[in-house]
Amino acid sequence: MRRKFHLLKRRALNPTRIVAGSFAVIIALGTLLLTLPLASRDGQSANVLTSLFTATSSTCVTGLVVADTATQWSFFGQVVILAMIQLGGLGFITVMTLFSLVVRRKIGLSERLIMVSSLNLNNMSGVVRLVRFTLKWTLCFEGMGALLLMTRFIPAYGWGQGVWMGVFHAVSAFCNAGFDILGLDKPYQSLVPFQNDPVVLFAVMALIVIGGLGFFVWSDIAQNRRWRKLTLYTKLVLVMTAALLLIGWAILAAVEWHNPETLGEMSVGGKLMNALFQSVTFRTAGFSAIDQGGLRDTSQALGCILMLIGGSSGSTAGGIKTVTVAVLGLSVLAGFRGRSTVTIGGRSIDRRQQTSATTLMLTALLFFLIGSMFLSLFDAIPFMDAGFEVASALGTVGLTVGITPMLSIPCRVFLILLMYLGRVGILSCSIAFSSPRAVARETKIKYPVTDVMIG
Repeated sequence: MRRKFHLLKRRALNPTRIVAGSFAVIIALGTLLLTLPLASRDGQSANVLTSLFTATSSTCVTGLVVADTATQWSFFGQVVILAMIQLGGLGFITVMTLFSLVVRRKIGLSERLIMVSSLNLNNMSGVVRLVRFTLKWTLCFEGMGALLLMTRFIPAYGWGQGVWMGVFHAVSAFCNAGFDILGLDKPYQSLVPFQNDPVVLFAVMALIVIGGLGFFVWSDIAQNRRWRKLTLYTKLVLVMTAALLLIGWAILAAVEWHNPETLGEMSVGGKLMNALFQSVTFRTAGFSAIDQGGLRDTSQALGCILMLIGGSSGSTAGGIKTVTVAVLGLSVLAGFRGRSTVTIGGRSIDRRQQTSATTLMLTALLFFLIGSMFLSLFDAIPFMDAGFEVASALGTVGLTVGITPMLSIPCRVFLILLMYLGRVGILSCSIAFSSPRAVARETKIKYPVTDVMIG
């Protein structure tokens, strides 16, 4: 009986389970608030599924919506959505730590473990300092972004609405959420009215990239400032981020250059700027400056790849993460060379991390394929469109070809599950709800090694 009690206690204190549960609590509370008549612009209660979908998309910083944010939700509703975006982007545990620091309460061991799990760190060294650093610079980045956006929104919408739009879109961009409130004139238009405005597009791009780099990367850059002194992880993040953005930019510009539904009617500068914006927003951001439904199949396929990769660990972005892909690429390269050890920069990568990267990639691809087939079969949607929607949900991106509001109830519920899974993390969910007894048993029992034929 005592052993069972200790087992239950260990399960209850599982840091990963607490992080996963905190997201569920925020979603539940947000759903309740959004169903209030006060939250809707017309003063009538929104249905539960619409509220649940919006709350999940907000908390999981996705951006997919079944009702336009500007036309469906009142100012109160938009405040609720923005609060969920901020909590979801930084992590509820991180924000709660802020209050502990404000009241000068000592951060205990259990809280530090939860913070490590929330930020996807490998150890507790300096975690409180990192959280303090993260909160301070988040406020700075979002504040600077809001001021820049206000210079464009205030002249267009007036002081009150312009200030609110600047704040809303700065937080949404930094948290890689993709929510917008620009749909009063035309619902679901996102940043299309500002597709020729470099201030708006570059401000949003900067916020997206900074938010997607990760809190540890910021801290490492701020402390060391020189390339040689940066950790290997930070170097991998920066190289992968730059490579993916540049490759995406080049391919999108080449494919969409003469497409009249996207870049075809723009000037040369407009084409280059919007192709770059599209490459950036594919990285889990969700804002759109061109019609996503007008993208050619090649661009949609590229978008699915970039959306599934996402940003970096410990950031506001989703996806399987940049360094995961880097580790997989290095593992493949080592395999081609007949090597059993993966090395880079004079360091070797632990086999457990290689296994985790492979597991995460294969599981994400499995969910992507199953989800795409489910949407395609259940709602008779073209497979490419269904795949784009599923990748957007699983990578917590928020881009859509325009089919989200028309999906059936089962497909909406399925996307809700994918958004939650994509934000909390596939491996994190597995760890959170796995049995400690099974894990302990696996570590104690060793079986004889056998050979199987590969390839």
